[in-house]
Amino acid sequence: MNSTVKPRRARLTRAKLASYGIDAGAVSFRHGLSVCERGVIDEAVSIIERCIKSSPAFDTPDAVKEYLQLQLGAEPHEIFGVLFLDVQNRFIAFDRMFPGTLTQTSVYPREVVLAALAHKASGVVLTHNHPSGNVMPSRADEMLTRTLKTTLALIDVRVLDHIIVAPGEALSMAERGMM
Repeated sequence: MNSTVKPRRARLTRAKLASYGIDAGAVSFRHGLSVCERGVIDEAVSIIERCIKSSPAFDTPDAVKEYLQLQLGAEPHEIFGVLFLDVQNRFIAFDRMFPGTLTQTSVYPREVVLAALAHKASGVVLTHNHPSGNVMPSRADEMLTRTLKTTLALIDVRVLDHIIVAPGEALSMAERGMM
């Protein structure tokens, strides 16, 4: 066994994980994983994000869907997020903007506009999860997409896609011709 892995694991199990406000080893109800395991996954996602920032653009819906699966796929409640991209569709940031309930999330276009301006984004990919497992967009999802697309166009930010994520599955509204 590599000796560098053991101290890191020990540090994670003893440390209180501030982002969750509970001691390591306790069960995280978000994913059914221990807080220590969730901490390892969070570290892996941050490593992936660093690699994405230095890699080529998100050039296919599949690449974006895979990334968003990691971010939202196992969440037990709806979360609306935005992937902010530069002019060449390279990753700037991913923000989980609006947490919701089991079946819905309230999204405020003004806040999305402010975040896009703060990140100096040229494009965005909208996303949210459906904990129910059904990735088909509702009429409300379609209306929200149109509203955000129109609103963001006023500040020259393109809405490239709206991806709906569920455990083990993701749907690209752009691929389905719904944009």
